[in-house]
Parts: sequence; C-alpha cells; structure tokens
Amino acid sequence: MAKAAVLMAEGYEEGETLTIVDLLRRAGIECYTFSFKEEYVKGMHNMYVKADYVFNEAVKEYDMLILPGGRPGGANLKANPEVISMVQYFNENNKYLAAMCSGTVVLSEARVIDGKKVTGYTGYAEKLVGGQFVDDVVAFDQNIITSQGPATTYPFAFKIIEVFGKDTSLMKERLMYNFAGGK
Repeated sequence: MAKAAVLMAEGYEEGETLTIVDLLRRAGIECYTFSFKEEYVKGMHNMYVKADYVFNEAVKEYDMLILPGGRPGGANLKANPEVISMVQYFNENNKYLAAMCSGTVVLSEARVIDGKKVTGYTGYAEKLVGGQFVDDVVAFDQNIITSQGPATTYPFAFKIIEVFGKDTSLMKERLMYNFAGGK
C-alpha cells in the first residue's frame, strides 16, 4: 500500500495540510503527519493540530513526501536542514515529492527541480530557481508534483491519488467536486 508523509512545520496552512491528509486517507492511501519537536503544531491561523509522529528517519520508508505551504510554514520547512536532506534523499531515490504554495520553495532550496515543470503561489516564478515555471493549477513532471495555493488543494490531492494509480472519478462525484466546477 502507498504511504505518504505530510510535514507540518509551525505556520503550516491548515486548509492545505488537513485537506490533503483527508483526501488521501479517503482514497485508502496511508497518510501520516510529521511535526518537528512538539506533537501539537500551531498553524498559520492559530489552530493547533496533533501530528501523528515526530519527524524521523522512518520517513525514508514512505513513497511520497508532501510539503504544504503556509506562512511561515513554507519558510520553516525551507530553513530546516533535515527537511532539505530528506527532500534530496527522496529525489535521489526516485521517490515522489509533492509541494504546494509556499512549500514549493523547499524543492528549489534542495535543488531538485532543475529543468522540471513546476508551479507555485502567485509571484513564485522567480523563487523556484532552476525549475521551469508554468501557470497551471497542478504541475507533474517526473517525480515532482506542485500546486499553487489553498484553492488548488483538491486538484493537487487528486493528482497525488492518481499518481498512486487510483481512479478519482467516484471520489470526485461523492465529494461533489465536479458539481462545484472542478475539473
């Protein structure tokens, strides 16, 4: 069974983070959150959420590493050398990396997007050094999945689910995604 690790640094974007976890779990993908010291992590909007685990080497056993955004969540992930090292490990071992909004800068810092199509938050074209910025809701190139921001969390999570080989059509129908204008 596919396993995804979602990193939660202080200032994570609650809507992005929790929606990703929710949708992946609904799809039957093992998805766990990881914090970096405290088990309860303060989000961008002062919501405290208990992480499943504290970040550790066991993350290397996962199939995908997910980096949500948030302010200063994305910057906090980028400033953490353990995160950068883990992102590089995933890339070197052809494992999936997924990042959205300000979490995408971590991929640039780790130098894993060189020549790859990526997207990110408005104005991030110059922050995603080495990547080929595209103005798409979700970009998928080789082992990298990126997305723009809080309103793009559903298509981002659906792309992750699809990359793991699962059909999202029934899930989209049950969640009324298509009714709400999603594609």
